[in-house]
Amino acid sequence: MRNYKITFIKLIWYEHCFKMGSVIGKAMDDNMKKQQEFMLETQRLTMERQIHMQNQIRERMMAMQIAGARDMFLWFASFYAISTPAMIVGAAKMQSKAPLAPILPLTFLVAYQYDMAYYSKIERIRAEADRIMDDEQGLLCIPHGVPTMQSIEAARLKQKDKERLLGNDIWM
Repeated sequence: MRNYKITFIKLIWYEHCFKMGSVIGKAMDDNMKKQQEFMLETQRLTMERQIHMQNQIRERMMAMQIAGARDMFLWFASFYAISTPAMIVGAAKMQSKAPLAPILPLTFLVAYQYDMAYYSKIERIRAEADRIMDDEQGLLCIPHGVPTMQSIEAARLKQKDKERLLGNDIWM
């Protein structure tokens, strides 16, 4: 009789633990699903922010390139404006056409810079880049393919080991 009581008590206890475990387990499962959803949303927001940040950096770099092209144009145009009359005067005084020879390449150089800085050269470059991306994808392949998390982590660890070794050499 005593064994039956112990067995019955154990049975009630196990049943109680199982029910409590399933309630706790269900709550834990719900909590874990909410945590996973939160993590996915956080990852999505982080990725979206990174994309926007990279686009802003790209836009700023393009603005810097355009500003640099405009500055270069001003320098070339100034040089052209000063040198061309000097070449014409030199040709007239020397009774020779040789001093006029640099005018042609300088004209092309100034025209190119003007087109780059103020006209549609950037738009034509962008259109050509779009065509290359659409039709000549093979030219855009990165050597060794797109970096993976494993390759990035391996490079990071290699750099960390290199720094550690170099740090030890200083003290020896």
